[in-house]
Amino acid sequence: MPKLEPILNTSLPPAFRSVRLILAREPDHPAGDEEVGYVLVMPLTPDGHIDHELWRDHKDACRVIRLRRDEPEIHGHLVRRPGGTWAFRYETSPDEAGYHFEDERFVEGEYVSITEDEEARPFRVMRVERL
Repeated sequence: MPKLEPILNTSLPPAFRSVRLILAREPDHPAGDEEVGYVLVMPLTPDGHIDHELWRDHKDACRVIRLRRDEPEIHGHLVRRPGGTWAFRYETSPDEAGYHFEDERFVEGEYVSITEDEEARPFRVMRVERL
């Protein structure tokens, strides 16, 4: 995986967004957990889907930050796998897969699933902001 180089927000198309995901309710977290989540930098279509054409043209700018309580942030890239599925690729940790990210809408209040350690976990889209 290439080293994460700084990017200039002004060099990106206006469709790029910062998306904050937080852990939604699950058996071990009945109220969810705002300290477990992700920040994604990626291009979105007007209706909130990942814009795979802009992703293809700006792969290096499509980033992920994994956030966990009492753990250092882990930085990586949003990658598209063969067949069109999406994943988070980290240099020092195993990949994590977005469950049906190709069909999901990243708009505030929606839910998405991410497979961590072979277990799908629910996350709520907390915030979507222009860069």
